[in-house]
Amino acid sequence: MHLTEAISSDRPSMLKNQAGAATVPLETVPESLPARPTGSAGGVATDKAYWSVVKGLYAVTPDVINLENGYWGIMAEPVRREFIRQSDLVNYYNSYYARLRSGPDFEAVRAKVAEAVGAAPEEIALTRGATEALQFLIGGYNNLKPGDVVLYADLDYDSMQYAVNALKARRGVEVFKFDVPEPATHQAVLDAYARAIEANPKTRLLLLTHISHRTGLVMPIAEITRMARAKGIDTVVDAAHSWGEIDFKVRELQADFVGFNLHKWIGAPLGVGFLYISKERLADIDRYMDDEDFPETDIRSRAHTGTVNFATVLTVPTALALHQQISAAAKQARLRYLRDYWVSRVRGFKNLEILTPDEPGMYGAITSFRITGKTNKADNDAIVARLMDFYKILTVRRAGVAKGQCIRVTPALYTDEADLDGLVEALAVITDTKAR
Repeated sequence: MHLTEAISSDRPSMLKNQAGAATVPLETVPESLPARPTGSAGGVATDKAYWSVVKGLYAVTPDVINLENGYWGIMAEPVRREFIRQSDLVNYYNSYYARLRSGPDFEAVRAKVAEAVGAAPEEIALTRGATEALQFLIGGYNNLKPGDVVLYADLDYDSMQYAVNALKARRGVEVFKFDVPEPATHQAVLDAYARAIEANPKTRLLLLTHISHRTGLVMPIAEITRMARAKGIDTVVDAAHSWGEIDFKVRELQADFVGFNLHKWIGAPLGVGFLYISKERLADIDRYMDDEDFPETDIRSRAHTGTVNFATVLTVPTALALHQQISAAAKQARLRYLRDYWVSRVRGFKNLEILTPDEPGMYGAITSFRITGKTNKADNDAIVARLMDFYKILTVRRAGVAKGQCIRVTPALYTDEADLDGLVEALAVITDTKAR
């Protein structure tokens, strides 16, 4: 159906101005997929016929092998088409929609997000991304007094480190940074956080990252949160990379303050995320800039973002519907399989260090590597450029890791084994494991 036909056919119902009715219908079921494979996680992850159909939902450039899917998640075609549809309709109805009908629609989206993540709607506020959500949480946390300590680790996201550092001037606190061990293990990570807390008895707030954007390390968030709570320490959790990459609900993290993205592993359009504050802890986060649009008892007063892209928010239900059709468990199994597929083939390559451990539960899709001795920006930029220029493989350099810079590899649901074979072949040459 052409746009003019769609607008013409929708117009009568949209202009009825029925109280409480949504003006722009929210599509919730994308085009059907075949039944998910059943059986073990390994069997699900390797079902070539099923994942070939999933891959067909994504229109991607053939010019490169994109293994830099950690930046943001490409929209599947049903989601992209819904985004265009919503953009056209919102643009067509303009202020009529924004003034009279966006409120109920946004509430419907908020309810869908809350249900999907396992929270109550009153514990969720939509934002323009995880960075904004976490800035609201970190900057608004009001249980700090001068002399208190706030902790973060080297693997935490840069913008979140900046937000914590800003608390020195805003709250008069001391800020300390520590390093996550490399190579990491579950116990070594717990021990590192325990040492940092023990060394800083005045700690009152701890920044945690569920999946590191630097190395892909999955942190044992629930265990660290319990450890911190026993010492009277609150945690703010950065879940930008985790929800949709691995399978969990927010309450499993056992943290009261969490920031999420919807445009990474859920595959919504760019520019949408949300924050979570457990209902018992709302008072511990200040209203943003003393917001007066919502009551102090409403979480949305903690996330005043101004005018947002209406169509982006309205497309979230379709992205969630596709995520749920495939299922979080199946996505996790597939992404871990793709990661294991290439990592298992390169672990024996000389001078190649894999920074992300194979220990179950400690990784998702993302894994970073380093060529031994190549720890600075120039070295890693050169490797990224070589992968791109000679092999048409897109990766990205990551800085901020205590032992030196590295290169991040991130497959997606549309990645297949042939793409990763290309990476393995390239790394064999780059490491001199195979003759040029």
